Amino acid sequence: MTFQETEKVALKSIVQEDIKKEILAFANCNGGTVYVGVSNHGEILGLEDIDASTLQISNMVRDSIKPDITMFIHYEALEYEGKSIIAIHIQRGINRPYYLSKKGLRPEGVYVRQGHSAVPASDTAIRQMIKETDGDSFEEMRSINQELSFDALKQEFETRKIPFAQAQMQTLHIQSTDKLYTNLGLLLSDQCPYSIKVAVFEGNTQNIFKDRREFSGSIMRQLHDVYDYIDFHNQVHASFHKLLRIDNRDYPEVAVREALLNSLVHRDYSIHADTLISIYSNHMEFVTLGGLLPGLELDDIKMGISVCRNPQLANVFYRLQFIEAYGTGIKKIMDSYLGKGKQPSIICSNNAFKIVLPNTNAGQIVKEDSVYYSLDSSSVAPPATLPSAEEQILQALSVQKEITRKEVQELLEVSQSTAGRILKTMVNRGQIIKLGGSLTTRYKTNL
Repeated sequence: MTFQETEKVALKSIVQEDIKKEILAFANCNGGTVYVGVSNHGEILGLEDIDASTLQISNMVRDSIKPDITMFIHYEALEYEGKSIIAIHIQRGINRPYYLSKKGLRPEGVYVRQGHSAVPASDTAIRQMIKETDGDSFEEMRSINQELSFDALKQEFETRKIPFAQAQMQTLHIQSTDKLYTNLGLLLSDQCPYSIKVAVFEGNTQNIFKDRREFSGSIMRQLHDVYDYIDFHNQVHASFHKLLRIDNRDYPEVAVREALLNSLVHRDYSIHADTLISIYSNHMEFVTLGGLLPGLELDDIKMGISVCRNPQLANVFYRLQFIEAYGTGIKKIMDSYLGKGKQPSIICSNNAFKIVLPNTNAGQIVKEDSVYYSLDSSSVAPPATLPSAEEQILQALSVQKEITRKEVQELLEVSQSTAGRILKTMVNRGQIIKLGGSLTTRYKTNL
């Protein structure tokens, strides 16, 4: 027999670490045979102890290659020219991609056969192998990134006093049965590669930015951070009925909450682009990647019919009590506007889903921050305005050393929640620092 390296044959003079790469490459492609004891020129060199060499290779494969590939490997002892060699027959595996456990599902850990050589696989090739093996369900596919942490997710479970350990990770499909993180795990991890961009515009067009932020990290962290940011811009305006002051927020909190949850739970994460939230003077838009699932119509959604794109992610949110039941979010959004004279709208395309929330105070005469004005963007600006809320607080702190939330509330003539949001934002920006505990909280300039 003549030995020559081909697409399905590899030659190794001795037992060495590189054998693992050859085995991986054959298992990830169309199978092949590695002959050990033969030089790469085809010269038969032989091995001194066939049994010991076979055991060494077998242990190396079992300990270094994941998932378990042993069932697809057959070892055969051969005699040629009076010398003993080993033939390692490798079949194409069914749990591809196989990888070096120390390297993970990355190009440096996954090898494929290219011509006569074993070479690192590209990210695209790795994703394709995962898709072929795991199916089309994005959530249940193995994540290419296996170096994940879950600090934000653990905090959510601890807050609700729900156990979160190895068993729960597999039950929730964050890990597969072979303890590999899934794409669901990637979304919930602190290393989540998807983000949400939020922009606040002057007026009702995108001509002038007032502020913009990008929120990243675990979906759980994004959920809280984005809600807090929107909540800060969801202003409270006061109207009066005789002596009774009535505070009205621009957007019903229920509507904001449900629209945000919808954008996280139902987006198509197989598309790598950002979720977009835009806040205008008279409305707010949530644009989520992924149109309606096949078979659904927009009227079906409005009636409460729900086919979840990411059922495992929805289950985690359900466990954490963010959502109560499937299919109720859109109805809650619509119901929150009853009696307000305005209704949200939903717009769908093949690849996107948009929820538009109208500003309930737009076009009304309201009082905020001690200034009366019309929220109708077409109206003439008031003849004079006071300094911004932050400037008023800083001016007060230039006279007195510290200030409390109640004092800010009285200074700005706003509600308790609005005063709290303004102070929190100023702390996050480093303008002021927070002192004391929950009952003795006060603020001072960061100087």
